[in-house]
Amino acid sequence: MIDAVKATQQWLKTMVVGLNLCPFAAKPLAEQRVRFALCEANDDDTIYQTFLQEVEHLLKTPVGELETTLLIVSHALTDFDDYLDMLEVLDDALIKAELEGVLQLASFHPDYLFADAPDNDPANYSNRSPFPTFHLIREDSLQDALENYDQPELIPENNQKKLRALGILGIEALKNGTSTK
Repeated sequence: MIDAVKATQQWLKTMVVGLNLCPFAAKPLAEQRVRFALCEANDDDTIYQTFLQEVEHLLKTPVGELETTLLIVSHALTDFDDYLDMLEVLDDALIKAELEGVLQLASFHPDYLFADAPDNDPANYSNRSPFPTFHLIREDSLQDALENYDQPELIPENNQKKLRALGILGIEALKNGTSTK
């Protein structure tokens, strides 16, 4: 069986940092301030409880020790629609906990599909991870990073161009470590 944490770490290193899809990811990864939390549950209630525990852990840990958390769900939410349903539940949990403006939730899934995008659009790979993953981001850290980055509003567009230029075959080669990049 594939080690979900190692696969996600490799994906983050190769795709997200390696292609600079998120220009803010390299530093906390290099400083080991990214938590890779594994949830092996296969039921929504346990995933929800694990998410709440990770929120609490992130909030209690100083940013100098922990910048962000990736909650990897290794045995559930393989259907993208089920994943999106859970994403909505988790977003609602942050709102109910009055954590809007404190934490933000980003989403990654093996079958990630942007609205109105065809399944074979390479741009979908900006959010395609090896396992269903919920990314907890500190809003203050994100704001600081955005203030020091020229034209952050162009990041999604630049990612789309970069991934489309690579194409599906180029992306797959990169993911498999066979890229000539």
